[in-house]
Amino acid sequence: MPHDSPDHDHPHALLPPAPALRVKALETILTQKGLVDPAALDTLIDTYENKIGPRNGAHVVAKAWREPEFLEALRTDADAALRELGYYGRQGEHMVVVENTPDTHNIVVCTLCSCYPWPLLGIPPGWYKSDAYRARVVREPRKVLSDFGVTLDDKTAVRVWDSTAEVRYLVLPMRPAGTDGLSEDALMDLVSRDSMVGTAIASVPT
Repeated sequence: MPHDSPDHDHPHALLPPAPALRVKALETILTQKGLVDPAALDTLIDTYENKIGPRNGAHVVAKAWREPEFLEALRTDADAALRELGYYGRQGEHMVVVENTPDTHNIVVCTLCSCYPWPLLGIPPGWYKSDAYRARVVREPRKVLSDFGVTLDDKTAVRVWDSTAEVRYLVLPMRPAGTDGLSEDALMDLVSRDSMVGTAIASVPT
C-alpha cells in the first residue's frame, strides 16, 4: 500500500515519528511480549555508555601521559598504537588523537550525523547527537564550553574537529598538575568521556 494512502492501519504507521520515541515504543512492545528485561537493558546501556567505552579511552590517555614513546606512537599512527592495546573495530577506524595544550583546546563534533569512536568512548551521549550541539559548537564553541562548565583563558585557541566516517577524533586532555606520582589506574580515574570529546577537562586529584 502506498505511504501516502489515507489508510494508516499498516503496522509501521503506529510507531511515533521521532527516532527516540520509535525506540521507546519498540522497547515497550518487546517488554510487553516478555522478550526484553528493562532492568537488564538499562544495565547494558549504562555499562557501554559509562564504563566499558570511556574506560578504554581513559586507558589510552593515562598511558600517553605516562609513556612518551606511546604518545609519539599515537601522533605517528593512532590506529596502529590503539590496535596494540586491542582497541579497534567498527566505529574505531581512522583515528586521530588531538592534544590539548595551554595554547589550544580541542573539541569534537559530528556535524552531519553522530560519528563517534565507540571502541574508545562507548555509546555516544544524547547531547553529542543533538541538533543543538552539532549546530552551535561550530559557531560558538566557547559558549558551548561554558555551558559545560569549561572556562578557558582568552589566549587559548579553540579548535573544532568534525568527525566523519573517514576520520574520528580522540581528544587527549592535558595532564593535571600534581599527578606525577600517580599510577596508571589512578590517572584513568581523572579522565572522563567528556574530557576526551573536549567538553570537559581532566579532573584534579583530591
